[in-house]
Amino acid sequence: MLFNVGYLILITAMLLTAFGTVMGFWGGHTRNAKVAASSFNALYASAALVVAAAITLWYGLLTDQFQLSYVWNHSERALPLFYKFAALWGGQAGSLLFWTLILSIYSVIVAVGNREKHQRLMPYVNGVLQGTSLFFLVLLVFAANPFEQVGFLPEDGRGLNPLLQNYWMVIHPVMLYLGYVGLAVPFAFAVAALMSKKLDNEWVRSVRRWTLIPWMFLGAGIIMGSQWAYMELGWGGYWAWDPVENASFLPWLTGTAFLHSIIIQEQRGILKVWNMVLIWLTYFLVILGTFTTRSGIIESVHSFARSDVGPFFLTFLILILFGFLWLLFKRLPLLKDEQPIDSYASREAAFMANNWIFTAIAFATLWGTFFPMFSEIFTGDRISVAAPFFNKVNGPLFLILFVLMGAGPLLGWRHTSAESFRKQFTWPLVGALLTAAAASFVSRNPYPIIGLATCGFVAATIVQEYVRGIIARRSVNQENVVVAVGNLYRRNGRRYGGYLVHLAIVMIGVAVVGNEFYQQTTHVTLNKGESVEIAGYELVYTDLIARDVSNRVEFITPVMVYDAGSGKLLTTVRPQRNVYHKNPDAPTSEVGLRMTLTEDVYVLLNGWEENGSSATFTIYINPLTIWMWIGGVVMVIGTLIAAWPHPARRSVQSAAEVAYGQRAGAQVV
Repeated sequence: MLFNVGYLILITAMLLTAFGTVMGFWGGHTRNAKVAASSFNALYASAALVVAAAITLWYGLLTDQFQLSYVWNHSERALPLFYKFAALWGGQAGSLLFWTLILSIYSVIVAVGNREKHQRLMPYVNGVLQGTSLFFLVLLVFAANPFEQVGFLPEDGRGLNPLLQNYWMVIHPVMLYLGYVGLAVPFAFAVAALMSKKLDNEWVRSVRRWTLIPWMFLGAGIIMGSQWAYMELGWGGYWAWDPVENASFLPWLTGTAFLHSIIIQEQRGILKVWNMVLIWLTYFLVILGTFTTRSGIIESVHSFARSDVGPFFLTFLILILFGFLWLLFKRLPLLKDEQPIDSYASREAAFMANNWIFTAIAFATLWGTFFPMFSEIFTGDRISVAAPFFNKVNGPLFLILFVLMGAGPLLGWRHTSAESFRKQFTWPLVGALLTAAAASFVSRNPYPIIGLATCGFVAATIVQEYVRGIIARRSVNQENVVVAVGNLYRRNGRRYGGYLVHLAIVMIGVAVVGNEFYQQTTHVTLNKGESVEIAGYELVYTDLIARDVSNRVEFITPVMVYDAGSGKLLTTVRPQRNVYHKNPDAPTSEVGLRMTLTEDVYVLLNGWEENGSSATFTIYINPLTIWMWIGGVVMVIGTLIAAWPHPARRSVQSAAEVAYGQRAGAQVV
């Protein structure tokens, strides 16, 4: 009975959301406050109903209500409690409900925080957000009902996908959803600006934080997903250009381009059409990526099962494509740039080139992702596109992007003189040369040397900007270094938080170069007590331990890691295989890992014979990989600093502050 009520709750929420969508657009068009108010009331009511529906499904999962088809297919009695909780987003219907839940929460926060502040925009914003919620509620009611019942009461469930029974899969999808879903907000503001004809910079200023925060969540989710792949899939890497990985990466790329491009609109009043296109493209790629993972058109280890939601998504994508482009065409006369780009040696020119590169990477990734589908349609053969294609095409583009990331903040607005160019670029170029020299001692391969030198150039740029900012504050206010840095963040967090984000990307770039070009690996079978040497380490296989835990049996093989030169014991790693009672044919791996700032010792258990008398391992030495995860943390910190409201600037500044501000120009992110 309870779950029949749950389905009725979804139907009621769908009807209320449909009403709220219509009233939102009608209230914005007629400027009728009462009509607009009814739209917001519908939003609050439907959001409460979606929360109730999600709680109902969580209750079914946590209390083993196996008469629900969703619970039967994605849980079991022996499943640990936190995996039962996370099973809400472990399957098709539950994840769609979770998406709708997050969007409802975002929509309420946006409405409460902006309803009085942007009275012309908000009815349309509410209409767009509720229109998106309506689409997902239609899916839940007609194509993916999470409250569908099996017609009998099974003794137990079929169990959760073993690959999802990992701690990263509890939080990684949440981060992705917070990013994916949140990007509907800046799109809603863009549509509202077009429909209301309020196309000044108000909507841009409104959406900056509403883009930064989802962008941060999406980036963190991507990094967490990389950590899951690194620890769970056991192939020694963290990114395989898998279609579902690409689906999350694509809106991150265009969202990053948008965050840089709106700076130019704020500062110079140009690229207005381009910014509209970028935020529409970001939202379109979010829906396209969701369609990709749920329709079954592209095969992936991450994809959901084939279902009936594909035609719904395709219809919605067509509506977004033609509806937005028609609206943009109607408003083109109101989106004229206020002035041209004065010089190619300027910050706006560098940011524009930055946008082109981001777009080129996104296009190459999109093409490679969907090429198998197109090849099957036109030739009948499904031709796969693997990681080498993406690396060869996107690798040089990322290199150019890094150069622009370092050069852009050094350039002035409008034009950069030759003398200013010399002063700004001297130390960053020295940093690049020193990094190249250091890298050449490790390997003479030119590709990693160029990659690391570029990272050195960007890092030196960031250090230079911090040093100059600290010196400026010390000269004016006699602050010590710690206080000066704190005040840089407090008074200009947008700019210096942006530099931290750039530093995070440098760290990730260093990790990519280290793993791609310096990785060493060996595949070996060892008897108990035997050892193997690789890259200055000696690894000794000691034993096989079987342990029955909850819903699985863990087979653990302790491997002692010694320094091959001194014979000193460094650590003992414990690679293992998990065999699940419900899915014995789908065992999972847990790698044994010794992680340091310079390199990882990464050990994978492949199998064993005669009760563990011998075992087969794959061993990787992955240099610099830890900087991938450190970079992810720094990126989150930098984004929070950049998004944090800073106090209004003093109306009167010293001459030194004014001069430094003029030289430094605008913020980075």
